[in-house]
Parts: sequence; structure tokens; C-alpha cells
Amino acid sequence: MLTIVCSRKRILKLALCILRLAMASDSEILKKFGNRVRELRKERNISQEELADKADLHRTYIGMIERAEKNITLMNIEKIANALEVSIKDFFK
Repeated sequence: MLTIVCSRKRILKLALCILRLAMASDSEILKKFGNRVRELRKERNISQEELADKADLHRTYIGMIERAEKNITLMNIEKIANALEVSIKDFFK
């Protein structure tokens, strides 16, 4: 379970970032998110299969996220963030 301790200022910044993403088209959001997952994964020199294993997700699901073919759930965003050892907010920078 992920415990998030944030100040109001941080929560507002994150909310504004998410709101900006929400204003973009659905496919654009998926592309940006998928590209960010790929970028973070490659920085760590791990394969899609390794990431899937660490996140307890199917290997093809990671590829579909990176190619913007899946609309990912918040629960799976958390799993991937934990597997990459990053904060959820790091996906939205």
C-alpha cells in the first residue's frame, strides 16, 4: 500500500498538472503517459518484461501502455510507479 504524505501546495500542483493533461485529447494523454513510462523504464535499463514482472502485470500490457493502446487505471499506475521506484507524480512531469 502506498502512503502519500503531501502538503496542500503539492496536492494543488499535482491536481493542476492532471487537469492540464485532462484537457488534452484522450489519445494525447495516453501517448504522453506511455512515452513517460518508456523513458523511465529505459533510464533504468530494464525490459518491458522485467517491468511487467516487477509490477505484477502481463508483459503485453506494458507494451500496450507504451504504445498508447490501453487506458491505464490508477491502481496499475501505482504498480508501475512502485516497480520503477518513482513517485506517481514523476509520470506527470
